[in-house]
Amino acid sequence: MRYTTAVLVGWFVLAALGRADEGMWLLNEPPRKLLQDRYQFDLTDTWLEHAQKASIRFNNGGSGSFVSPNGLIVTNHHIGAEYLQKLSPKDKDYYRDGFYARTPADELKCGDLELNVLQSIEDVTARVNAAVKSGMKPAEAFAARRAVMAEIEKESLAKSGLRSDVVTLYQGGAYHLYRYKKYTDIRLVMAPEHDIAFFGGDTDNFEYPRFNLDICFFRAYEDGKPAQVRHYLKWSETGPAEGDLVFVTGHPGTTNRLETYAKLLHRRDATLPYTLARLRALEAAILQFSERGPEQRKMAGTDLHRVANARKAFSGQYEGLLNPAILAQKEKQEQELIAGGTNEPWQQIAEAQAKLRPFEREYYLLESGHAFYSELFGIARQLVRLTAELEKPNADRLREYRDSNLESLKFQLFSPAPIHAELEKAKLTASLTFLAENLGGAHPLVKDILAGKPPAARAAELVNGTKLFNPGERKKLADGGVKAVEASTDPMIRLARQIDPEARKLRKRYEDEVEEVERQAYAKIAEARFKALGRNVAPDATFTLRLAFGVVKGYPEDNQTIPHATTFGGAFARAEQQGNREPFELPKRWQDAKNKLDPATPFNFAATSDTIGGNSGSPVLNRAGELVGINFDRNRHGLVRNFVYTEVQARHVSVHSRGVLEALRRLYDADGLVRELTGK
Repeated sequence: MRYTTAVLVGWFVLAALGRADEGMWLLNEPPRKLLQDRYQFDLTDTWLEHAQKASIRFNNGGSGSFVSPNGLIVTNHHIGAEYLQKLSPKDKDYYRDGFYARTPADELKCGDLELNVLQSIEDVTARVNAAVKSGMKPAEAFAARRAVMAEIEKESLAKSGLRSDVVTLYQGGAYHLYRYKKYTDIRLVMAPEHDIAFFGGDTDNFEYPRFNLDICFFRAYEDGKPAQVRHYLKWSETGPAEGDLVFVTGHPGTTNRLETYAKLLHRRDATLPYTLARLRALEAAILQFSERGPEQRKMAGTDLHRVANARKAFSGQYEGLLNPAILAQKEKQEQELIAGGTNEPWQQIAEAQAKLRPFEREYYLLESGHAFYSELFGIARQLVRLTAELEKPNADRLREYRDSNLESLKFQLFSPAPIHAELEKAKLTASLTFLAENLGGAHPLVKDILAGKPPAARAAELVNGTKLFNPGERKKLADGGVKAVEASTDPMIRLARQIDPEARKLRKRYEDEVEEVERQAYAKIAEARFKALGRNVAPDATFTLRLAFGVVKGYPEDNQTIPHATTFGGAFARAEQQGNREPFELPKRWQDAKNKLDPATPFNFAATSDTIGGNSGSPVLNRAGELVGINFDRNRHGLVRNFVYTEVQARHVSVHSRGVLEALRRLYDADGLVRELTGK
């Protein structure tokens, strides 16, 4: 029998005290006792440091890990996809056909990829909180907190030379300083064909069983040579077996488990419907563009996967919040926490949602840039704001322009990566149309932005007229400062300047009326939670390194047991069952070499570890700290994990380490890569 969401929640209630294998744990507050009591595993400082410094954050939104002392890195194909496209010459398509550098000289440099490796964490909560004085108005408190965070980061950067970010945890209950070693000379080493990396396409996305070789190898360089790293993960040649304890060290993006009942209601009734409407509109437009021809399909691949994946993930979240049982349980937990105390902070958050509702769409469209889904507009906005913010003291700037972040920001801003004009027009047309649909054609902002033209014509005017394709032009404007930007006749720059006053006004309103109110209220709620439960509840995800754990395990569905692992033989059977049609067509390399492969080789596997978006590419480790898998997805039962953790049917899905070696040896003639991974 298929479990319903209500059953999932029932199990969640039963497991509430034990908390099952829930938790995206901070590495400076690891679940040592929990692991010892439940799995008799001693989480030592040595094990933890090794895993931490071998794990990598991809700043385009994913995770990865070092897997050799010579800077070799593994992540997912869909994390590397953007660079497979950017690096493909006109006569080749590495995204579609794959790539392998047989010698170091063949490795291709990525022009704008920054990787971060966490070196240390410092609790700076007391210093941040001390900056906010009693009686301060929300705007004053926000400014004081922003200033002290920028000060801490600047001091840390000067002292350590490391990227330094103050991270807000528990929605304002704690503040930790994360210091990262940065790598910016990253080179592509190997990727398989798209058709095996994303076998099953959108049909099988967020499903299980899966048959995906969703891997991509890069190498970090320093001073023009492969980086020599002390901490890297030994590649397991056997991989995991059913029942094994496994760990995931990655960078989960966002969860909402500690949000209040009122906040979740607002997500259900306002934020998520808007988000899904936007993603559906973009997906339709990009899909239509990709169907114009093979070149357009090549251009649009990364955007289409990113948008379609987000649409499916948010659909699962929305379905979860439409289930009364989930919301009833969240409300019950909240009332238990309130009991015996005051409900003031919860009421403050509810009031903040009421204040947000009247201007939420305008805020997302203008300040978040949803009306301008365009790389070129993003560049224009960065130039307009960068030049303006640099004239202010570091403490007074918008957070993204603080001194400690400027190097990373400029690295992206001046990237030589190609931008496709045709695709830009299609995306901008869709997002400008979405702007008009949401605010109405007669809205003053819409009329000003469209400048008397329909969306397609306005998008063409902006893209055809801009010079921002050229990194040299961007640098010239940045170096020229405010005067150069104000004197520019570039239509994209002029549009960014035109909307900036209103966008800043919306941002300020959001910060003062919503963000700061919520932050102060959540800090009080965190105090109540710590008092009741201690540090036995992990904070929501923040795209920072976390430790999750679980068990390799199948699950029951439709009167059958879904096995913990799939096989190469299962991939061929799935392709045959689907008539070898797209998206179930195995690459020719696989079809031709079928007899070379052991059909029993494990391919993908499922486990109960607590993962979310952002964990893509995360290493999966065994007790010995060896890499046994590369996480790449969740099944649909796990989509509710944004709000509640469950292990009843919910699983994360990974590529099996043994399957990777088998494919590299038998299909890709990558013996050099295998030798580097195995040390043999």
